[in-house]
Amino acid sequence: MHPVAGKHISPHPQAMAAEKSYLKYLRPDVVSRLSRLDLVARLVVEGFITGLHKSPYHGFSVEFSEYRPCVPGDTFRNIDWKVLGRTERYFVKQFEEETNLKAYLLLDTSGSMGYASKDLSKLRYAVYLAAALAYLMLVQRDAVGLITFDTRIATYLPPRSVSSYLPLLLKTMDGLEPGGETGLAATFHDLAERIKRRGLIIVFSDLMDDPDALLGALKHFRHRKHEVIVFHILDPMEQRFSFEGDSLFVDMESGRHIRTDAWQIRAAYQDALAAWQDRFKKECRASRIDYVPLETTQDYDRALMQYLAMRKRIGG
Repeated sequence: MHPVAGKHISPHPQAMAAEKSYLKYLRPDVVSRLSRLDLVARLVVEGFITGLHKSPYHGFSVEFSEYRPCVPGDTFRNIDWKVLGRTERYFVKQFEEETNLKAYLLLDTSGSMGYASKDLSKLRYAVYLAAALAYLMLVQRDAVGLITFDTRIATYLPPRSVSSYLPLLLKTMDGLEPGGETGLAATFHDLAERIKRRGLIIVFSDLMDDPDALLGALKHFRHRKHEVIVFHILDPMEQRFSFEGDSLFVDMESGRHIRTDAWQIRAAYQDALAAWQDRFKKECRASRIDYVPLETTQDYDRALMQYLAMRKRIGG
């Protein structure tokens, strides 16, 4: 009898424990304790795939992951025995043809990305997310490249689809440090003209730039027929502004500072932030740009799911 044919058998407790173990790697506080970025990327993606197999979005796992659940009629030679040993569930390997998708990971390394109210800065969160996406894309045989910038482009690694490219991408990301002022709009206009072939542009930034100029630059990518995802990464303290008492606020890029009672400006700050985010949400939607607001404490599955949704939409 085929291994999955016949009556349903409840998952073994050890298998459930293994799944729970992998799912924990979607949490930023867990992966931030790992020292190797290649390990972070692999564990985040494996945790995500494990979650997909259990979620209402399980259809994505068949179409986009390297595995799918075993069904009656599958042959034994395609079963992944390592996954079986780890989860006590049967999955078969997916063999997909190489695609024509070229993705560009755009990482903002300006000074403001170094802010962290706890252990994980916005830049480090972006690096972990970008590393996981790079790993996932190369598993799917997509071409992925990396661009880092503040007021100008600092690193440009063109898209490639070979798995041997991953160590270079990860080594470059792992060495990034925040610094310099923000120049998103000018950089994006430059890149929109440079990247000739239609591709997928994935932005990781706190978007601390003039919104009029920045939105115009994002629309420039769309004018050049690129698909665009913007991961807007903020720290929880930037979102809630839960500072107490007399506080000194220092601009991490210009060094300018202001001292004030936090509670006196909290309501105005939160209103301005909400209006700023709402504008990005509405204008990005109108331009068919995927806008994904994230906090540095949020699990990575939301961002990875957004990538898969975009990937499915553009037919990769």
